[in-house]
Amino acid sequence: MQPIILNEGWVAARASDVELSGRDLTTSQFPSLKSDSWIEAVVPGTVLTTLLKNDLIPDPFYGLNNLEVPDIGEVGREYYTFWFCNKFKLPSVRKGGKVWLNFRAINYQAEVFLNGFSKLLSKGMFLRHTIDITDWLDNDGENLLAVLVHPPDHPGRIPLEGGQGGDHDIAKDVAAQYVEGWDWICPIRDRNTGIWDAVSIHQTGPVRLVDPHLVATFYNSYTEADLWATTQLANTSSDQVTVVVKLNVSLDDAGDFCIVDHVHTSQDIVLEGNSTISYSLPSLPFKNPALWWPNGMGDQPLYKVDITLEVQGYGETDTWSHLFGFRHIDSYIDPATDGRKFVVNGEPIFIRGGNWIVSDGLLRLSKERYETDVGFHADMNLNMIRIWGGALAERPEFYNACDKCGILVWQEFWITGDCNGRGVEPSDPNWPLDHDLFLTCAYDTVKLLRNHASLALWCGGNEQHPAEDINEALEKNLRIVSQGENPSLSLDGSRLYIQGSLWSGIAAGNGLFRDGPYEIQVPEKYFDKDYYAYAFNPEIGNVGVPKAETIRATFPPEAWDPPATLNGEHPNLTWDYHKYIPYANAQKLVPGQIEAFGEYNGLDDFCEKAQLVNYFQYRALMEGWNSMMWTKYTGVLLWKTQNPWPGLRGQMYDFLLDQTGAFFGLRSACESVHVQLNLRTYNIEIVNTGRESLSDHIVEASVFDVNGENPHTDTFKRLAVPAKTTTTVGNVPLFTSIDDHPMYFLLLKCLTSSGKLVSRNFYWLHPVGGSYSQLAGDFRTRKIPIKTSTTCSVNGDFYLVNIRVENSETKSDAAVAFGLYFTVIDADSKALEKRILPVTYSDNWFSLVPNEALDVQVSFKVQNRKVRPKLLLKGWNVADTEISCS
Repeated sequence: MQPIILNEGWVAARASDVELSGRDLTTSQFPSLKSDSWIEAVVPGTVLTTLLKNDLIPDPFYGLNNLEVPDIGEVGREYYTFWFCNKFKLPSVRKGGKVWLNFRAINYQAEVFLNGFSKLLSKGMFLRHTIDITDWLDNDGENLLAVLVHPPDHPGRIPLEGGQGGDHDIAKDVAAQYVEGWDWICPIRDRNTGIWDAVSIHQTGPVRLVDPHLVATFYNSYTEADLWATTQLANTSSDQVTVVVKLNVSLDDAGDFCIVDHVHTSQDIVLEGNSTISYSLPSLPFKNPALWWPNGMGDQPLYKVDITLEVQGYGETDTWSHLFGFRHIDSYIDPATDGRKFVVNGEPIFIRGGNWIVSDGLLRLSKERYETDVGFHADMNLNMIRIWGGALAERPEFYNACDKCGILVWQEFWITGDCNGRGVEPSDPNWPLDHDLFLTCAYDTVKLLRNHASLALWCGGNEQHPAEDINEALEKNLRIVSQGENPSLSLDGSRLYIQGSLWSGIAAGNGLFRDGPYEIQVPEKYFDKDYYAYAFNPEIGNVGVPKAETIRATFPPEAWDPPATLNGEHPNLTWDYHKYIPYANAQKLVPGQIEAFGEYNGLDDFCEKAQLVNYFQYRALMEGWNSMMWTKYTGVLLWKTQNPWPGLRGQMYDFLLDQTGAFFGLRSACESVHVQLNLRTYNIEIVNTGRESLSDHIVEASVFDVNGENPHTDTFKRLAVPAKTTTTVGNVPLFTSIDDHPMYFLLLKCLTSSGKLVSRNFYWLHPVGGSYSQLAGDFRTRKIPIKTSTTCSVNGDFYLVNIRVENSETKSDAAVAFGLYFTVIDADSKALEKRILPVTYSDNWFSLVPNEALDVQVSFKVQNRKVRPKLLLKGWNVADTEISCS
């Protein structure tokens, strides 16, 4: 029987409104939507997503609506204790077989009823539950299922001043902590109560495969490997049985599994009745396995591993399949920098990544959203995502996407400094209350995720480590085994565990609070050697206002006014509630970075200027790290790359999946081969984070002023750049004085000797103390006509548009076309929100010097055939252009 996914047909009701018992609901009185108490339910989902689906609460992420949603800390746990009910039919169950009901996660505890039978499940947000329902089934009719879900035991209260993790009480439970609110998200009123992950039913024979474990070990410079595999064999019958394990390994070759590398069939294995054993296959040798590499270092080939279990006299009893990447991850404290260094397949990896909370604060999770989220990180040329300790153990669909995109994952357990030892009022480092439950959830999480190539590191928590006994148990059970041992016999056996995000070569390395900063900076500071004291920074943040369309889509009209600028930036209440941080910092002598372009005039002007600042800030941040790669720095993780709600800070793309300018600034800075300007020295540097050295390359540096004049051009030839180094190749003498040279544009290009473009980087620059005031007035009001030529292909609902954009004016008054960006809309839409999202752009927020052309690729899907896509091209000083996608 193929697994049945129960994600439709659910109904729900508040438990206090239901007088029936679970036995009643699953025998004679199954609920009906005709009753006032019962509503359509969202599973997987939470109580809030169910209430929102039925318009029983306003959208808590829109404007100030969340203030109208009852908080569990005020109304009590009973208010968010809900019944979830469904019914299903099964195909015939094979004689001697077993049927299993699976919950991949429930928050926080549940009582399960089926056809009058029941089982109380363990507490814990991060725990799988598998129930043998064979003897409970009605094989000929409908099976009635009811699940009573209880919220966390200690949901906590939200102080008036808000704060990091509310009153911290949620940390007494093994649950996500962000739900009490933080300085980047509002409180989640039901604390994510619900059946928040997949529910499924599957059938096996009398013997089950339980949590197979795959590990590869390597020899002879990674030209040879052994694949180790261990699985639990659980005989659920009372009879002694004889079983055979079969394993098949094949390489995914362009979607067709056609290269068979290994087939293994075990000898007969005898299992006593009602027993479970561990079975390890002999290590399987591989010659020249296709190696899995992080993003930017190589490809991500995945081998399909199939395990089949057969019972003598019965036949196939269970199967398991997984896509496995051959790779070895090492990690150690670099003696040259005292920072943690990651090495994959023998190659040092300069970590440039992002911190991740969760895809959606209401846990509206999906494979499609995960693939978009992770794909965006790959598009930004990032190579690591850190799963912050106050959030989730991320789902297999997230890890599948990371496997395919080459994104390394740093997975933390559910500990934060604010809720587990610090905070106002102080929290308790010995929380959660039930240490055994924490370890049970941790071990189950390891078993769920350990076969993923992308998983690189286990970490005890954020800015804190677990209580001593928990930490000791994790260190013991997550140890890396010695060479020659069978690593698949271990809980993990191949990955590093560190106790917390500020230990073991991270930040100060000793637990001192030394991450950040989290706000706007003078861009030149990123290149100062004393800017950040430590080699690996787990969190550094900045601004992140989205485009004006997102503000209008998520805020009511009365909140569309941008921050006032009298003696600093003053946001309205809605902007403040959505955690806006300013683009100036008088205390730290950071002048207004938006105001540097001139006074802003309304929301659109503010947001357009904000995107240019976003681009420059995040590019400068990462280029500062690039500049001191390996000499001072080993890695940096941005706080944050995304927001799990419509927040106004720290994001490369917004909650609606539209990229900010920061996305493309970061994408530029994180190229494998990247040409950049050191903003302190005006040195031109080539950053090569790849595995291959560069030889006979060329760098062209062209300076333009606002009048389109080209006062300086230089070419640097026959350049050689070793792999994994940053090399200074020249200097650009830009400024002599602010009065004589208020600002310049700089275009850098790195090319091969044959003229192939390797890296392109465009800057708008003013000397320290200056501004971009020259970009206002005539420069902006004069609209440069941009030429475009387009080809478009449509495959079902998928559009691929190739556009050549040209600034081809050859007149004497030709100028730089500045700050160009595309948006894709539905041309026939009458709604306020016309954008088609998500969209993938090969470049955006770009500029073109006179007589320059750029090729841009745009791809997206449409929801239905009635949508008529159209591209809009806008910019600082260009005429608006509409491009048909037909």
